[in-house]
Amino acid sequence: MNEMNRPVTVVAAGILLDGENRYLLGQRPEGKPYAGYWEVPGGKVEKGETIFQALQRELQEELGIDIQSSQELTVLEHDYPHAYVRLYVSIIRDWTGKPIGREGQALSWEFINAQAPSVSPLLPAAWPMLECLRRSLA
Repeated sequence: MNEMNRPVTVVAAGILLDGENRYLLGQRPEGKPYAGYWEVPGGKVEKGETIFQALQRELQEELGIDIQSSQELTVLEHDYPHAYVRLYVSIIRDWTGKPIGREGQALSWEFINAQAPSVSPLLPAAWPMLECLRRSLA
């Protein structure tokens, strides 16, 4: 529980970085909260899973890729109207397969050095993730 006595939803988020200094965003599909918003791929950590295991499962389900390793970036919390989330954010540089939107979601590779993503709107919790990413790579 957080300080407002709301349950905390633990989420693993993976920022995929490619060799061209780009990161991947996905658009939330219809039927989910914030449908149409853009986000860093990932999802809820299931009972008994480590953050890395959750990333492996979620990115296989969402994008059809197999990640080999990840690097912890930060832990953030965000209070959405539908859920209070604790986001364990990792950088992923090593995967096999080509990311595709397996849930029908659009994908967009974005340049790290761009002022802002070329797609919008972004989920509110995505902004601090991207700011942390830029600081870590500076």
